[in-house]
Amino acid sequence: MEISKAEIKSAAAAASRTAAPQAPQPLRAADILVLALQAEGVKYIWGYPGGAVLHIYDALYKQNGIQHILVRHEQAAAHAADAYARATGEVGVVMVTSGPGVTNAITGIATAYMDSIPMVVISGQVPTGAIGTDAFQECDTVGITRPVVKHNFLVKDAHDLVATVKKAFHIARTGRPGPVVIDIPKDVSFAKVPYKGYPETIEMRSYNPVVKGHIGQIRRALQLLAAAQRPYIYYGGGVVLANASNELRAVADLLGCPVTSTLMGLGAFPETDQRFLGMLGMHGTWEANYAMQNCDVLLAVGARFDDRVISNPKHFAQNPRKIIHIDIDPSSISKRVKADVPIVGDVKEVLQQLLEAATELDVRPNPTALAPWWKTVEGWRAKKCMRYDHTNQDVIKPQYVVETLWNLTKDADAYITSDVGQHQMWVAQYYKFNEPRRWINSGGLGTMGVGLPYALGVKMAKPESEVFCVSGEGSIQMCIQELSTCLQYNAPVKIVLLNNRYLGMVRQWQELMYEGRYSQTYMDALPNFVKLAEAYGHVGMLIERPQDVEPALREARKLKDRTVFMDFRTDPTENVFPMVPSGKGLTEMVLSAED
Repeated sequence: MEISKAEIKSAAAAASRTAAPQAPQPLRAADILVLALQAEGVKYIWGYPGGAVLHIYDALYKQNGIQHILVRHEQAAAHAADAYARATGEVGVVMVTSGPGVTNAITGIATAYMDSIPMVVISGQVPTGAIGTDAFQECDTVGITRPVVKHNFLVKDAHDLVATVKKAFHIARTGRPGPVVIDIPKDVSFAKVPYKGYPETIEMRSYNPVVKGHIGQIRRALQLLAAAQRPYIYYGGGVVLANASNELRAVADLLGCPVTSTLMGLGAFPETDQRFLGMLGMHGTWEANYAMQNCDVLLAVGARFDDRVISNPKHFAQNPRKIIHIDIDPSSISKRVKADVPIVGDVKEVLQQLLEAATELDVRPNPTALAPWWKTVEGWRAKKCMRYDHTNQDVIKPQYVVETLWNLTKDADAYITSDVGQHQMWVAQYYKFNEPRRWINSGGLGTMGVGLPYALGVKMAKPESEVFCVSGEGSIQMCIQELSTCLQYNAPVKIVLLNNRYLGMVRQWQELMYEGRYSQTYMDALPNFVKLAEAYGHVGMLIERPQDVEPALREARKLKDRTVFMDFRTDPTENVFPMVPSGKGLTEMVLSAED
């Protein structure tokens, strides 16, 4: 009897169903970790090897999908990964060993945490049996990092590694973003376990951030904004993190009112737009601060009313106003300033809801009604609080260097990183950012030393873009060893050193608040930065005259494939103004040393 092809096919299918399933192939957890990182789309890992992570580094050696960037210090690894995340919106990844590897990275982790930057830090740990015995290069990574991370994990069983990685990336990038640490003991990374593939989704009952805003609150907000006589939009870094720049601009178009930004939000709204009043706060503009104090309805978007923005809360509360506060983090709402209309949700989603509700309800403020408000604002703007001495041809004014950099690169594909201090404020004041994620700096923690590793991280993320690091002679020396990393990985960045031979911001406070007692602020043993740059294999320039500023910047830009270190010798007496002294109110501003 002849058997048909259909019967043969049916019998084979039945046999395959009854056959024992093929068991997943056991793999070292270190190899599984690399596969998980590849599944997450990781392109770069910034790190430094050591004994506790050698199995993981061995696994990295055997693959080609992820490039590891060997920094010269673990702090720089965290900063570079942080900058990569800021510039791209993706999760930055760091790899460090146990003990000092982790502790060296703490400053970078805390910097990312304060600015809500998505980052996953993979740290090695001593073998599980040695934990708690004061083993060589042991430290309590979970305990040490707990205050400066969104979450952390200690992986004690290799079977849990894949799910842990999935959770870590999910936590890092969702809700209010932040750094997550995965601590992996050395024996766990060596253990072999079956690999069943990387999960597409993850569910965590204890973690479910609210994304959509409450529609009732959104309608209340619209009613307030429509009736406002002096409306004002105040936004922060949350707009950048949520990729909500277009939505913010659409809301500004709808309302037709003035707009201001925190340090971390610069670029989300175009600074060349006439409605933009400049940055507000301690070193904000006269018009931005006075509008903040005198508006009647304030729309706060992705900002947290921190001390550098509103200064003294009691002074801020003197003038009554209605406050609408939109933020993904409910703990940030009414933390320092009471919100009348709190809206918890993803900034991008909530602004979209606001625009849709405005169309649905046909809500649009009357431009004529805002005319007196705009007249008042223009009166404040006429004070021209950002003026400085352009006539001095004997010394380079730092503001002039930043303005010249802006004029040369305003139409270019450029990113600006900075360290922390006077130079940071001058960039925020005089470089006009028109797009988000172009301004990379440390806001909340105020970390000196970030500028160069930030530039490295951005250049790896955006190799075709121009990347400038504006720094000071104090800050640049904190991570200057990364000039070596720039050379090794062909990351040609341009360093604009505003060298005033002082720890400038500290000196400024000592001049204004301590009667000129300059305690430990004069840098009287500086290196020859030109020779130092050349020693690292780069180009060094010394610029001492105002007329040489623009030619030097032009020449540096022509050297597209070289890292160029420009040492601009700037006026050591120049201070950052306007300035709101500590403890004073927003409108109690100082415009010069004479004030």
